[in-house]
Amino acid sequence: MVRMDAESSRELAACIKAWGRELGFAAVGIAAPGAPNAVGLAAWLQAGFHGGMDYMARHRDKRADPRQLVPGTQSVIVARMNYWPDAADAQANLGDGGRAYVSRYALGRDYHKVLRSRLLKLAARIRSESGGGQFRVAVDSAPVMEVDFGAAAGLGWRGKHTLLLDRDAGSWFFLGEVLTDLPLPPDPPQADHCGTCRACLDACPTGAIVAPYRLDARRCISYLTIELKGGILEELRPLIGNRIYGCDDCQLICPWNRFARTSTEPDFAPRHGLDTATLVELFSWPKSAFVVRQAGSAIHRLGYERWLRNIAVALGNAPTSPEVITALESRRDDESELVREHVKWALARHR
Repeated sequence: MVRMDAESSRELAACIKAWGRELGFAAVGIAAPGAPNAVGLAAWLQAGFHGGMDYMARHRDKRADPRQLVPGTQSVIVARMNYWPDAADAQANLGDGGRAYVSRYALGRDYHKVLRSRLLKLAARIRSESGGGQFRVAVDSAPVMEVDFGAAAGLGWRGKHTLLLDRDAGSWFFLGEVLTDLPLPPDPPQADHCGTCRACLDACPTGAIVAPYRLDARRCISYLTIELKGGILEELRPLIGNRIYGCDDCQLICPWNRFARTSTEPDFAPRHGLDTATLVELFSWPKSAFVVRQAGSAIHRLGYERWLRNIAVALGNAPTSPEVITALESRRDDESELVREHVKWALARHR
């Protein structure tokens, strides 16, 4: 463990923030390792809102307290990187039932790879300049309550849609953490600025935001199209619309996102025309094309079978046309039972 006096600790914290900006992070904050919202996490799990995400419950204690994940942790360094891409208009895409909507964060390269690489460089710089220390980098790769620690580090406040919000940047950003045994001064948290606004609650297509600051993941389109392994409940399928990977509605409607800044990170730019692609076009991709075109993206982890499942649902919600019917008929006898069932449902919607 590196010994530092209060003045050295403050100076190192200021340097860490500067080094983070040099690496492309929009902001860096520091939080103490104590559980920021352990009670809220326990209540959320008790309600079953995590659905099939068993890992949320399995690592509950570690998620709430990094000292149980990495003994000796004294500080949580939280970094924020903007991702709002220079892409085709999101609302226009959602309004065209024949096009596929992909969550803005997934249009480019997998953010896990981008942030992890930068955070490792930041940790290496800190170790070099401070003369030692222990570090562990986390980008959804370890059980860390990133939104709560981001709020505790002064990078924003938890919005009613449960995402982190900042008055100058909205919510279109990724978070990553560096757990360290260095004793760094924590930053003051921001105040909540959601006020009486409930735009995100009213905009949620499936009513997944059941109350301010409370999300039932089992109804969330991001969960249904990304985390859910099996079939999507029939009652929820019509509400998914043309969203084939994730959902941004609660962010698109949020007034604070008027201040979001377009990312300058090339890795987050749309790839393979995903911001303008049609459902019929994407449904026609053979597995080999999916593997090649989605390599290095967050979508690649979804797998081809669930990719087709999601598009089949969206085609079931699309305006009826010969092209849509032909596309669905082409996979009526798909080798996957999961795909066949969703195709059958989609065809029934048109007939």
